[in-house]
Amino acid sequence: MRELNEIRKDLNRCDMEILDLLRRRLSYAAEIMEYKKEQGLPIFQMEEEKLRHETLQAALGDHDYCDELLRIFKQIDEEIKCVQSKRLFDHNIALIGFMGTGKSTVSEYLRDMLAMKEVDVDAMIVEDQKMPIRDIFEKYGEEYFRDCESNAILNLQNCSQTIISCGGGAVIREENVKNLKKGSCIVLLTASPETILERVKDDGGRPILNGNMNVEFIKELMAKRKDFYEKAADIIVETDHKSVQQICEELIISLIQFEH
Repeated sequence: MRELNEIRKDLNRCDMEILDLLRRRLSYAAEIMEYKKEQGLPIFQMEEEKLRHETLQAALGDHDYCDELLRIFKQIDEEIKCVQSKRLFDHNIALIGFMGTGKSTVSEYLRDMLAMKEVDVDAMIVEDQKMPIRDIFEKYGEEYFRDCESNAILNLQNCSQTIISCGGGAVIREENVKNLKKGSCIVLLTASPETILERVKDDGGRPILNGNMNVEFIKELMAKRKDFYEKAADIIVETDHKSVQQICEELIISLIQFEH
């Protein structure tokens, strides 16, 4: 059996080799991202990630530490996404739009796609107030809720590499728009009143629509907010008849173009 010090020396050498390989791996990932940006190629291709995973599994075979090694490579993939995201843009992504336009769904998908942090403003308020939004409206009124919303957005102005999903009425207050723009690119998601009704009709947590779950009311409220949304937005992405992947790819391409 070898001496412990000798084994430790080999372990340290192995660590240095891994470190060098990881530096090179991250550098190649950043280079690929720059190439895709310049050539206008799809930024994140899930098929590539799946194929790489299958190749690794085949190479590992029935290795004793197969599961552990796959978990390590999964974490490497997550860190590579972080590097690539930083190469794409160094600001937050603030999602705005009427309820039912897909902000929460898009936010979650972008979080996984870009390995960025994710914050839902409504969820922050619920956690802080210890009650659902509909109860806040019933107990304290909409103005109190808007104050909570403004405080939540103010508290987010120092965060970075974060996807911020805002409530439907967040940008009605100009102070919220100003605070969001300090560190975020604001993306407006849109959808038709018919699409919105279809998406929210079974959701009882929409106090603004209580007793008014119909296309006419949604259309009227959207018209009242339209100017606020469009004035605040840096980018506008329509979500009707598109998959979440299509929406996110379009959003990212628009962000890259906006940067330039």
